[in-house]
Amino acid sequence: MSADEKELLEFTSRWDEAMIRNDAAEIGTFMSSDWTIVGSDGMTTRSDFLRQIAQGTLTHSRMDSQEVNIRLYGNTAIVIAKGVSEGTFSGGRFSLEEWSSSVFLKTDGDWKCILTMLTPVK
Repeated sequence: MSADEKELLEFTSRWDEAMIRNDAAEIGTFMSSDWTIVGSDGMTTRSDFLRQIAQGTLTHSRMDSQEVNIRLYGNTAIVIAKGVSEGTFSGGRFSLEEWSSSVFLKTDGDWKCILTMLTPVK
């Protein structure tokens, strides 16, 4: 495993931990300023996502990744993983098993996620 792959594994693990702490400011440090997440409900911007966490509209009690596959292309990486996300959204509980595909860019020695795409596991 390359140094960049190890870095990305650690990076994504720390991001999962920040999600469980529901710390919007910390979560934002893992994302580029124009990060977008795409899921079955459509696209959500970084600012909307972080606002939902800061306001408590979206909380996570579990966030984990298995079957992690990392593909490196210079200063760009694609991380594909299968995982479970649990928490609350607008007062209702959720538990989702999903595939995530995330694009990362390394700038000035730091990785940032620029796009995340979620697909439900059937």
